[in-house]
Amino acid sequence: MAETDEPRITGLGGVFYVVEDPAATREWYRDTLGLDGEYGPQLAWAEEPKNNPYSLISHFADGTYIKPGKNGFMINLRVNDLDGFVAKLKKKGVDILDTADEGYGKFAWLLDPNGIKIELWEQVADELP
Repeated sequence: MAETDEPRITGLGGVFYVVEDPAATREWYRDTLGLDGEYGPQLAWAEEPKNNPYSLISHFADGTYIKPGKNGFMINLRVNDLDGFVAKLKKKGVDILDTADEGYGKFAWLLDPNGIKIELWEQVADELP
């Protein structure tokens, strides 16, 4: 995709949702996934990611893909080393629901303390389907 001065969306700004205990949720994201910041879990690129990264909004006809999440949406987070990150999560006692290698990327899924499904994604191919 060519650079342009045209106004455009450049990435995922955030995901917002209601939970019963915001402080406990923030603590879980900090302690489990290593995400924290002044306003809550924040993700900032520490270095230029490989493979022309992007964020997306994906629509589904039903909620099958986000099950066992119960809230009608899922959060997708990019990771640079899925196997290493999953190993780190398992050492913390986090239940990994499943993993998959789709050729273009590797995936793992877990639930946050509110039942929100989190998909971890490591892009491993330059070209995506």
